[in-house]
Amino acid sequence: MESSFFSHMRAAANSFLSEYEPLNLLLAPLLALLIARILQCFVGVVNEKGLKATILGFLITSVKLVPGVKRLEAIGVASLGGALVVLCHVSSFSCAIRYFLSDCIWNLKATILVGKKTTSDAYMVVDKLQSGSKSKRDGWSTELPRTGLGEGVIEKMKEEKRNDVVWQGKCSGTVYIGGSESEGHFSLINEACSMFAHTNPLHMDVFQSVVRFEVEVVAMTAALLGSKEKASGGQICGNMTSGGTESILLAVKTSRDYMKAKRGITRPEMIIPESAHSAYDKAAQYFNIKLLRVPVNKEFQADVKGIRRRINKNTILIVGSAPGFHMASSTLLRYELGELASSFGICFHVDLCLGGFVLPFARKLGYGCTNSTFDFSVEGVTSISVDVHKYGLAPKGTSVVLYRNHDIRKVGVRAVSHQAAVQICVQHQFVAVTEWSGGLYVFSNHSWKQAWCFDCWAWAAMISLGQEGYLNNTRETMEVSKKLQRGIKDIPELFVIGRPDMTIVAFGSNVVDIFEVNDILSSKGWHLNALQRPNSIHICLTLQHVTILEDFLKDLKESVQTVKQNPGPINGGLAPIYGAAGKMPDRGMVGELLVNFMDGTC
Repeated sequence: MESSFFSHMRAAANSFLSEYEPLNLLLAPLLALLIARILQCFVGVVNEKGLKATILGFLITSVKLVPGVKRLEAIGVASLGGALVVLCHVSSFSCAIRYFLSDCIWNLKATILVGKKTTSDAYMVVDKLQSGSKSKRDGWSTELPRTGLGEGVIEKMKEEKRNDVVWQGKCSGTVYIGGSESEGHFSLINEACSMFAHTNPLHMDVFQSVVRFEVEVVAMTAALLGSKEKASGGQICGNMTSGGTESILLAVKTSRDYMKAKRGITRPEMIIPESAHSAYDKAAQYFNIKLLRVPVNKEFQADVKGIRRRINKNTILIVGSAPGFHMASSTLLRYELGELASSFGICFHVDLCLGGFVLPFARKLGYGCTNSTFDFSVEGVTSISVDVHKYGLAPKGTSVVLYRNHDIRKVGVRAVSHQAAVQICVQHQFVAVTEWSGGLYVFSNHSWKQAWCFDCWAWAAMISLGQEGYLNNTRETMEVSKKLQRGIKDIPELFVIGRPDMTIVAFGSNVVDIFEVNDILSSKGWHLNALQRPNSIHICLTLQHVTILEDFLKDLKESVQTVKQNPGPINGGLAPIYGAAGKMPDRGMVGELLVNFMDGTC
């Protein structure tokens, strides 16, 4: 009976399809291509995000298609038991249904992914932080005073400064100059700051001294990074910027425009190790570049084979760091990344924001990074970013972006045939304005230029220290790094992560919650950086830490024992936020957590 039924159905189907056979022959290949494209997209998403996150994201997105659900979820997230608080009036049955579905979305993500209580704890911490921030603002000025304070404003500023926490030696990175603000290099820089605080970068003809300062800072920085080597090509050029992020933004934007002019790439992609700085995410969003992340190896170095597999016709740029911000391992593996970029004819940016003024001197001193290759002597390197305000020991707001040659940095010109040859100018780093009624302008960076006093400060720092000064400072900080690594290894509950090449040491634990350890350290006045993948914390050692390392190790040991004996988050600590974030495969939830915090504090 069943066989007869199926035979009848098959015959009916064949009869129906035979009537439209020409149409089927036409549509079948198109349908096959559509299905193949859908499968290709699905596999790509799974490869990037993982199967579990992809399926869950699809389900959640499907539910959000119900009218009103997405809007309600966006405005209704509040930190009260991990549930949604409806901030709009539910006045109808349909609105109640949408609220129910919206609540289901959040609770589905919270319960399935990380556990509702964990998410609840994280949002309660965010709520407390926001409340504390708002309470601190009571009494803050919201408009100009009727009568100014005159010179009394200096005393007011001193009073406010006394409310700052003690930062000398207590922070990871942050302040790289050693000593106190009233002596030594600190005092010298402060005097240099006051001398050139009012220079105006729009008037190069007036402030000629600072024009020289910038040119010399760029040239001296380039010399540290291989400009004098024959392999560099002898055409290194660059500009000063307001910091590492702007240097990276300019390098990425320049690479995009250069590759568009050189290869006609209009759908650009860049490939970075997953440990690369978050500034590359910002650049990708700003300049409409697809960002591809490649996992690092067990030593937290770049996976060259993984990067090679991701390179395609739209690739404009690959990135390496020396060292990486969080694990302190250099992501450069000898000449492999440079050779890779060279063989594919793409750009290669080296992020030396942290290491630019340390690694060249550490190499001279014979430390473990002597085999690292990180500058323009590496074939394939097209740009480098390096912060003078870190171990160059200049004040905050001074960085340099360098390029292998002027063709990469400046305007590229190519001819396009359209009835006649038409010259099309493609801007790289520079922006030239020719049609403004205010005159002719050309800009070298995003903000035209920060005040030229920043260039003066960088010049003062570099000229005052010289090579001997940087060698001595590097020796001191490298020795502190080695001592800290030994001290951490003496604490059985902790382990050092990766192979620190420089002065950043990251550590984690399989015994205690490392984020709870960080919270205890914070309560003792230390300000470290919490990391993820893997869960860990790091300290970026500076000259400020030379004299207080033993104090830090003592507090670290005590903090580990405190957490071991009394596990659980402390009041006001950030461990719940990082704990929840680390368990969320749906990174959209993590984004909500961050945005909610930022939205309530600024």
